[in-house]
Amino acid sequence: MRKYIPIFLTIGVLLMLLNCEKKSANIEKLQLDIQKFISKSNGLISVAFEDLKTGQKLFINEKIQMHAASTMKTPVMIEVFKQASEGKFKLTDSLLIKNEFISIVDGSIFSMDLGDDMVSKNIGNKMSIYDLVYQMITISNNFATNILVDLVGAKNVMTTMKSIGANNIQVLRGVEDLKAFNQGLNNTTNGYDMLLIMKAIAKKEIVSSEACESMNNILMAQRYKTKIPALLPATIKVAHKTGSITEIDHDAAIIYLKPDHPYILVILTKGIESHKQAHEIIAHISKMIYDAVLKQM
Repeated sequence: MRKYIPIFLTIGVLLMLLNCEKKSANIEKLQLDIQKFISKSNGLISVAFEDLKTGQKLFINEKIQMHAASTMKTPVMIEVFKQASEGKFKLTDSLLIKNEFISIVDGSIFSMDLGDDMVSKNIGNKMSIYDLVYQMITISNNFATNILVDLVGAKNVMTTMKSIGANNIQVLRGVEDLKAFNQGLNNTTNGYDMLLIMKAIAKKEIVSSEACESMNNILMAQRYKTKIPALLPATIKVAHKTGSITEIDHDAAIIYLKPDHPYILVILTKGIESHKQAHEIIAHISKMIYDAVLKQM
């Protein structure tokens, strides 16, 4: 007796294949459009995108290593939460705030330039580890960063990053270690590794589900919104960490179209003299990707 495949199943499979082909063509066109746009800039731009619901990906210069600037603070945050989960300390524990740090070059002591911020105002007093993490991420506080790097250890940060496949990110030190900077001993990353890091938080695959939720909430409180979120609707939630030094501007984000539909977008730029121009380029690429993802929902 011959068996027949119901015609509605055949049509369903064909429609699914056609839809996949259409989405593939759309992502290819988006990539070409972005490449055309960035070719007009005078700098190097890296883009790493992954839709965690559809699985679609887009990569441009994603393996090119750049100075990490303040994007390295997200891996430091992860390591803090990891060590807290291991019982080495509690996030509610307090640390003495002092302006003394050790150069990785020769072990000499250096101090940081202080600003009018919460951490600087608390020299000689104590702050909780959680509050230091919050300051490090939301206002990119360098003072808090160095205190936390001293607490958890840069080597431990890199070991944890390698556990999720982020093998090329280099977190060697905190910030403002001028002796290290002058010798080229800098924190570096690439777009692909930063995507893996943000993806691990979004999918709750690092430390614990509860830790990832807490870290995501801190990233959502980011105060600098002139890059990836700048041209997106105000209703779209973005958990992200920016980075910026001379001729370097980055942003690494988890964008939530819906609570169950996040996508990861990392945009790194190098060699663009104007920070304003770099911000506008990042914002424009972000909007191009947002519009393309929205059309396919």
